[in-house]
Amino acid sequence: MFLTARQAADRLGVKLDTLYAYVSRGRLRSVIVPGTRERRYRSEDVEALLDARSGTRPPPNGDPEALMPVIGSSICLIENGSFYYRGQDAVRLSEQATLEEIARLLWLDEAGSELPDASGPPRSAGAAPASGLIERCQIRLAQLGDEDLSALDLTRARVARTGWRILRELAAGVAPALPSPEPIHRRLAAAWRSRGAGADLLRRCLVLIADHELNPSTFVARCVASTGATPYAVVAAALSALSGGRHGGETARAEGLFSELLEGDDPMAVMAGRLARGERLPGFGQPLYPEGDPRAVAILAALEQAAPEAHALAQTTAEIGLRLTGRRPNVDFALAAAAMGLGLPRNAALGLFIVGRTVGWVAHAIEQYESGILIRPRARYLGPRPEEERRPISPPA
Repeated sequence: MFLTARQAADRLGVKLDTLYAYVSRGRLRSVIVPGTRERRYRSEDVEALLDARSGTRPPPNGDPEALMPVIGSSICLIENGSFYYRGQDAVRLSEQATLEEIARLLWLDEAGSELPDASGPPRSAGAAPASGLIERCQIRLAQLGDEDLSALDLTRARVARTGWRILRELAAGVAPALPSPEPIHRRLAAAWRSRGAGADLLRRCLVLIADHELNPSTFVARCVASTGATPYAVVAAALSALSGGRHGGETARAEGLFSELLEGDDPMAVMAGRLARGERLPGFGQPLYPEGDPRAVAILAALEQAAPEAHALAQTTAEIGLRLTGRRPNVDFALAAAAMGLGLPRNAALGLFIVGRTVGWVAHAIEQYESGILIRPRARYLGPRPEEERRPISPPA
């Protein structure tokens, strides 16, 4: 038996946007109706998802959220379509704050223990290295961790000091530039030759991406911090999680979509063509925000000031995506649109994500160090049960 989208949503007790989010994340399958663009949902799949949510049986496809541990944190709150940094509206903060100010807020670093920039020439961009952006960042973190024995001190003040060094070095790795006392968004703007509204757009992107509760890379960061590893190891491990196609790879795919849109004449044809080939449209949908990702809204609003033509293309793309998928743009879409609008180099959107999110990774590391708790979840065993121990057969008399 097949259900319409409305019937499936009603059965699950969710909005249509949430239903579509379940499909995009692999929690529910949809089947196209031959000769139409309408999709149907198998009633048995809907019932299985309903049972999984109630805990009566394991979810289909090994639902990754079924065993997700819950960790107490005072860093980021996501609630009612908004998100907050230590109780302060993050979108409102992004109107004026710099990434450095957000770091001080999230790290509770009132003393401002930021290290001065080391003097010397910038690391030259030169020819494109063989390794990717994330791998280059990890290599640099390994070098720093080997040199910096003071990072073994896991007190808040020392971790904050190490965090400033990591932040500065990763920014230089993403966009090589001369050492400068300027805020990071201005250093990136100088390296990428963006000025005025462009620099302000970069600032807003960095602030809005600084933290987002326990996403996969942040959860990995907390796990590694719980073992007592240094902040260098924490951020390197988080970068490994970010390298996955379902996390940081989504930003790169959104950049690819915009590249394809710039080369084509008809955005609808480009996007519908992807769906016709069985591909997913990257940059759409965020399960935590069924009504729309506030980070994307804020970034796209700033893009209108910095690059009106790019904003027009992004808006058209967003409207087509909503019509085709029922989902609204997320932060990956917005970062890719910003990079496209400012004419930034390839992988710049991912670079912005890395630099901004480093602040959140360090904040969660500090919180985990201070908790003193080792994160060790238990598995819910789904395999065959062991046979009961059989009594030995007595030998014949």
